[in-house]
Amino acid sequence: MEDLIRNIVRDAEKLKDKYTDQKNVPVNYACIFCQSEEEQKYFLEEAHKLGTIKQEAPSGPLFKISLDTIAGKLQLLRIRKPDPTRPERGDADFTVVNYPFFKEKYLNKPGFFLVLKENFEMIELCEKGNNVRVYFSFPPLDKQLNLV
Repeated sequence: MEDLIRNIVRDAEKLKDKYTDQKNVPVNYACIFCQSEEEQKYFLEEAHKLGTIKQEAPSGPLFKISLDTIAGKLQLLRIRKPDPTRPERGDADFTVVNYPFFKEKYLNKPGFFLVLKENFEMIELCEKGNNVRVYFSFPPLDKQLNLV
């Protein structure tokens, strides 16, 4: 499972680098999109070996882990329940240097979408046919959870 997580982060970094100037920014969070209940059961068992549940959510639990990736140390991993709107393998969230500037620069470009949540917002980057999605959250999830 660690290789899968690293591959998701690597592929998300490639997608981020293809469409933004945010090079060498740290990964903040990653998510595995389960494609079946069997996968979900397996990935949950494996995630418990990597860390502990930090937060429960309707989409699936968030684990506090420690895993080195191409984009830095990953501390947060969600195992997402099967969802037909998420056919990709997963996503990674990166911490941008200046979110308001980033939002102004990229939000009107193709593939970028604003997602508003109760206590934060994020910009989603999708590319048709890609096996990952990329997010840029404000504030980043590690700050929301007081991990930094």
